Amino acid sequence: MSLRFNSTYSKNVVSQSDVDAMAPKAVEAMHTLMSKTGEGNDFLGWIDLPTNYDKEEFARIKKSAEYIKKNSDVLVVIGIGGSYLGARAVIEAVKSSNYNLLAKDTPQILFIGNSISPAKLNETVKLCEGKDICVNVISKSGTTTEPAIAFRVFRDLVNSKYSQDEARKRIFCTTDAHKGTLKELADTEGYETFVVPDDVGGRFSVLTAVGLLPIAVSGVDIDDLMAGAAKAQNELCSEDINENDCLNYAAVRNCFYNKG
Repeated sequence: MSLRFNSTYSKNVVSQSDVDAMAPKAVEAMHTLMSKTGEGNDFLGWIDLPTNYDKEEFARIKKSAEYIKKNSDVLVVIGIGGSYLGARAVIEAVKSSNYNLLAKDTPQILFIGNSISPAKLNETVKLCEGKDICVNVISKSGTTTEPAIAFRVFRDLVNSKYSQDEARKRIFCTTDAHKGTLKELADTEGYETFVVPDDVGGRFSVLTAVGLLPIAVSGVDIDDLMAGAAKAQNELCSEDINENDCLNYAAVRNCFYNKG
């Protein structure tokens, strides 16, 4: 898959000279970002993720994904905001926006816990009737209202459907490494756990366990995904605004902003 930035339709508003004039500021901003010296630098762990990640956890993610694919018809992913949108975006981009409707040898993936709609929650429960399910709950604290409600419902469903030992194997928690309500519950119950890194914000977490487990369950090769991300990381360090699509995009958007 190849992605390119096409600014053709912006040229009536933003000229090439506008972009060229913005280039030094864009390069300076990139240096600040990559050196992690600007404001909010305690949440820039995502910059290094394509090459700097926990290989042991990565292996466990792949092992868990294989278990889910082998033993379930449906994976229920519980999370809100960046906790689910990254995985959903990758699955729709690499597989299909109609992934659940296609004939395939991987489980359906249902996203829930992103609203307090009882109708949506009940509908998702009904979609799981008569099917083997696994649950991946994603929450750093475990106390965010929407995913907490959904997890309570689906945890009860799993516990009522399977034996205690079998239920334990079917629940996967992606949460804080050391603390929080969900971490404590997972440790008590013996659920498989993965880490939401402290220095990676939700909307930038797709290349952590937050996104990688659902993505792997969909059949995407996450080794290839990380290799592609590492290649992009290297290519997008170029200071040539005409070669670096991210730099070019940032400059064009900033030009739009300055023009009101």
